[in-house]
Amino acid sequence: MIRNHQEYEEAVAKLKRWAYAYYVEDNPEVTDEVYDRLYREVEAYEKAHPDEIDPTSPTQRVGAPLKEGFKKAKHLSRMWSMEDVFNAAEFEEWFNRIDKKYPGERYYIEPKFDGASLNLIYENGLLKQAITRGDGVEGEDVTANAKTIRSIPLDIAHKSLIEIRGEVLMTIEEFERINKERIAAGEQPFANPRNAAAGSLRQLDPSITAKRNLIFQPWGVGVNDLDYEYLSDLMGYVYDLGFRKPPLREVKRTPKEIEAVYEKLDKMRSQLPVMLDGMVVKVDRIALQEILGYTVKYPRWMVAYKFPAVEKQTRLLDVIPQVGRTGVITPVAVLEPVEIEGVVVERATLHNYDYIEKLDIRIGDMVTVIRSGDVIPKIIKVLPQYRTGKEKPIQRPTRCPVCGSEVLDEGPLVKCQNLSCPARVVNSIIYFASKQCMNIDGLGEKIVQQLYDAGLVKDVEDLYHLKKEDLLKLEGFGEKKAEKLLEAIEASKGRECWRFVNALGIEHIGEVASKKICEKFGLDFIHADKEALLSIEGFGEEMANSFLEFMRVNGEKVKRLMEIVRPKPPQKEEVVESPFTGKTVVLTGAMKKPRSEIKEMLEHLGAHVTNTVSHKTDYVIYGEDPGSKFDKAKQLGVTLLPEEKMWEMLGEQAEAE
Repeated sequence: MIRNHQEYEEAVAKLKRWAYAYYVEDNPEVTDEVYDRLYREVEAYEKAHPDEIDPTSPTQRVGAPLKEGFKKAKHLSRMWSMEDVFNAAEFEEWFNRIDKKYPGERYYIEPKFDGASLNLIYENGLLKQAITRGDGVEGEDVTANAKTIRSIPLDIAHKSLIEIRGEVLMTIEEFERINKERIAAGEQPFANPRNAAAGSLRQLDPSITAKRNLIFQPWGVGVNDLDYEYLSDLMGYVYDLGFRKPPLREVKRTPKEIEAVYEKLDKMRSQLPVMLDGMVVKVDRIALQEILGYTVKYPRWMVAYKFPAVEKQTRLLDVIPQVGRTGVITPVAVLEPVEIEGVVVERATLHNYDYIEKLDIRIGDMVTVIRSGDVIPKIIKVLPQYRTGKEKPIQRPTRCPVCGSEVLDEGPLVKCQNLSCPARVVNSIIYFASKQCMNIDGLGEKIVQQLYDAGLVKDVEDLYHLKKEDLLKLEGFGEKKAEKLLEAIEASKGRECWRFVNALGIEHIGEVASKKICEKFGLDFIHADKEALLSIEGFGEEMANSFLEFMRVNGEKVKRLMEIVRPKPPQKEEVVESPFTGKTVVLTGAMKKPRSEIKEMLEHLGAHVTNTVSHKTDYVIYGEDPGSKFDKAKQLGVTLLPEEKMWEMLGEQAEAE
């Protein structure tokens, strides 16, 4: 029995030590019986002395159920996606892009765990917030649930603000146990451990999450004030704070050495309790990560080297032409059901009709299907030795399977051009209303289809002309439901510019690209020209052409919609006048500070910082090993400015002030 506060603190410290040994080191110090006995004594003391409860006590891990859904929360720094490579040739191509400019660098390697990404924010040593990855900028606050995960420390020795990123995992054993329970209860089993982990993390009742025995495995750090030269050392510090170590950590320099680690990890994975779908290779030197920077989607300094996909053979029963929201008709394969990595696959992508003709795929063929991690199952090979002569060729559609209009056949792309095509209308409205776009609550697939079938909406603009009396005529709509939907549509007015651009469903223009477009052009994005679009970091010809073609065809419609929706322009910081105000600047080479910081500073000083050198460029500011942009500036006669000169100019300004 615990008699006083000092004994209580000692008991809490003991429970934390035992829990760390059990959940993080997989090396229990005491039996479950001994742990449970002390746990109950601590609970009893806390019940008798509620004003003395230590917030980091193991008893505080399970909170009360949430009354409403999860609230949105912003990450302190962006959580990026990763570029995937699937074989040695693709990996070496990625490696050579870096090695060509920065030979002999170190590369840090860890396993790639197949789970749900989570960002933990610690302040003053205490777990302040846990946020799901979401769109990388904003996710859902699942702090109460994260506290139930025993391998997430409630307090750490590091006292300044820090973001610890990692993956929430479920062991294969736990996954099988839960699915047995769900099947026995008549519930749908989880498709795989990753889905089970993600679903468990998002339970509105933390006590359910607590019963799922989840694991947190760190893989990175966001905001921090640590001064490490190498990521491998930084992560070593994180693991020393009390986080679970991965089964393998390596630092290598050559593709041959890295391939050896890949083979080693591939052999290990069947013996591990959790699912791996590859390994992650990162440039180890943190300063070089900043120099290499980012594309629209990915950091250039890291790559996911995926394990070989699991292949299975099955029969192709049919091919269904599916019309997407942009009008592209995609052939979808209907298969004899086959299990791949615990998932029953009945559909697979065939990419496009050129792909079908290239492989000579026919209905009735035996085919090879692969699935790797979250990649959509796809047919990669035909097995002609099984043909009987009854197989049927797959015809390219000449008319839209939904509206019957004649299609535009551009080879790989077969496209319905009819903007009033039901498939395009319904899908485009569903996308427009989705959370990552205009976020119109309650306007899901079923309601959109109902509105379309009733003739109430023929395009997105019609949403804003709906009346309550129209909705009350529909099945399932009462006063309250009709009012809530109209309120949600009205509330979508004034959403951020990037949400509006993203909601238009322009091919190749997703959320990240939409944000960059609005940052550059504001509400004047309709008049963007090709050169300006290509100056956006990460934009290529395909993205620019797609955006311009969409605005050429639908410009007037977009203007009308903007007048109704009145999207909010991006907030711009007040510009400080400087020698770079109004100048177009390109940065190249290794600099004293990370290029991202210098870019931000120059933009605050009124510069337009781009990624492409052209005749319109005013300055190319260069550091060590400047590369091709330096050479192009010379050819074009653009002013070349050494980094020291830039600081000198800014220093002169500061002295004048």
